[in-house]
Amino acid sequence: MAEVRNCPTCNELFNYIGTRDVCGKCSAKEEDLYQIVYRFLRKRENRAATVERICEATGVSEKLIYKWVRKKRLLPAMFPNLGYPCDQCGHLTYGGKLCARCLEKLQRDLQRVEAAEEFRENIEQSTRGTYLAQRKK
Repeated sequence: MAEVRNCPTCNELFNYIGTRDVCGKCSAKEEDLYQIVYRFLRKRENRAATVERICEATGVSEKLIYKWVRKKRLLPAMFPNLGYPCDQCGHLTYGGKLCARCLEKLQRDLQRVEAAEEFRENIEQSTRGTYLAQRKK
């Protein structure tokens, strides 16, 4: 079922059905800009261009380029200097929401929490002990 939303670019109302996050007009403009960027990157000398260089040469915003990389329309495998900012630190990443450093830090933190919980459980079990009362005959 369609949902009515405001276009984040032009603020017009449009029916959001899950495929596009902007209205039809803005989507067509974005597609035109995508073609400009893609044509720029297809040239051999531009394949290693950074996001800043692409913005400078084509006039397309960084936000749009990051959006296309996230949606895998521009692949870092084909264009090695393309990525998008990590949600945690802003460092460029090529997959997921976190860069390798932030992901590693998160995993270490989770391991510490798990180890602390295991330690607490062991302490609780050792202090609980079992006591048997003698039965009266």
